[in-house]
Amino acid sequence: MRTLAPMRPASNVSTVLFLASFVIGLGVAGLVAASGNPFVAPVFAVGGFFVGWFLSSGVRVVSEWERMIILRLGKFSSVAGPGLRIIVPILDTPIFIEMRVQTVDIARQQAITKDNVPVVVNGVVFFAVTDPANAALKVESYRQAISRLSQATLRDVVGRLMLDELLSHQERLESEIAQNVEVQSKAWGLHVQNIKLEDIDVPEELKKMMSRQASSEREKRATIIKADGDRLAADALAQAAATMAASPGAMQLRVLQSLDGLGPSASNTVVLALPLEIIETMRAYIGSKARN
Repeated sequence: MRTLAPMRPASNVSTVLFLASFVIGLGVAGLVAASGNPFVAPVFAVGGFFVGWFLSSGVRVVSEWERMIILRLGKFSSVAGPGLRIIVPILDTPIFIEMRVQTVDIARQQAITKDNVPVVVNGVVFFAVTDPANAALKVESYRQAISRLSQATLRDVVGRLMLDELLSHQERLESEIAQNVEVQSKAWGLHVQNIKLEDIDVPEELKKMMSRQASSEREKRATIIKADGDRLAADALAQAAATMAASPGAMQLRVLQSLDGLGPSASNTVVLALPLEIIETMRAYIGSKARN
């Protein structure tokens, strides 16, 4: 059996109309009783009560952020906008539809990715009603319907993606789910503004494997960077050695610069076994012998 959305509580206007009618009925009943007709007075009191009930039941105040669907004897009659609206009691049934952006949770569920990895995902749907008549008449509960539709669509989309794609392209996944849900829920008078995934949970063993893989990748990058640094340092040293070899006094200046860098501290003692001039003379002699 189809159940309609619950009717909203009566507004202050309805309460005022009921009290005013009932008080007027009591007042008229009191005047009639004072005029000498005590048996007729209850009729006016009861009449005031029923008139007040009739008026209060026929008045509805529709807020700016909602629309009121009117069913007359079970058949769709009209859609009422914001303001004070009059309906026919007993014959008309009002259904109030929220027009602001609403949120519905996508329940946590397990899905299988394309590479057969089980993941647990959940999210939230942001949507709004664009056609209140379709939202009230074409689906029993549009909030529950869009929640179930989003849940099934999320499971289908996850099943078409690899785990790496699921983790690295979350925005694309959310956009694809929103488009699929939008197409199917448009007939219900709904517009999906956005779908956000709140959590993607993978098994603990897989988390450990992913952590080890990430650690290995970091170590690999660190080793490559260190090797590149060593290669650049070797190239620089080779160029420096070639430059010093081409200049006879370059090595002496380098040695003197190193000595100066040691500082005046007494703990630094430098012992030169041979003067630099003797070393250079021996090198020149060896070179001349090699040429001969």
